[in-house]
Amino acid sequence: MNLLICARCGAYTDTPVVEPDGPVLRCVECGHRQPFRRLPLFSVAGPSGTGKSTVGRLLTEWLSDRYVVVEQDVLWVGGLRDPSHHHRLFRSTWLRMAAMLHQSGRPVVLCGTVVPPEFEPLPERALFSEIRYLSLMCDPDVLAERLRARPAWREWDEPRIAEMLEYAEWIRENAATMSPPMTLLDTTHAAVEETAQAVHAWITGESRPPR
Repeated sequence: MNLLICARCGAYTDTPVVEPDGPVLRCVECGHRQPFRRLPLFSVAGPSGTGKSTVGRLLTEWLSDRYVVVEQDVLWVGGLRDPSHHHRLFRSTWLRMAAMLHQSGRPVVLCGTVVPPEFEPLPERALFSEIRYLSLMCDPDVLAERLRARPAWREWDEPRIAEMLEYAEWIRENAATMSPPMTLLDTTHAAVEETAQAVHAWITGESRPPR
């Protein structure tokens, strides 16, 4: 269900108009009012190497009956890479995809590198009741070693690693003042399952995942 196409007249918009009652999408062309599910989006973010993809595999196992867990990088393709616009097309595509998935009644958990300033200003943000942000983090030395240990095809040379360390420090310094703030979770010394349990608790409010 493409929420950007009017179900009555077929008009398309890049800027959805959401009325709070219901909530409801209103077509700016014909005025048709379409109820839709406006659910929260859970962003499990953080610098490369902090454990997002590994944790995501466990979350998929634990949450599959109530949430849709997806990996952001699956859409990191040439047609969506637009660095001159801060990858806006890539971000917008993910928000549109998540909003469509929400119409099944299950919230999306999106695992990938993103921060609030990259999602919150976009027109598609109106399709969600809220976006919650959790950033996995780890000590710089550990992060650098994790990136150096990655397969060669991922192309983590020293300049790129230095750039990622700088990005990680920026998140650490600014997470609390972003709008909304990002929650930080340190993975430096935690086992993968321990980290996944903490993320599960952050998403669901439950102390432990199902067994």
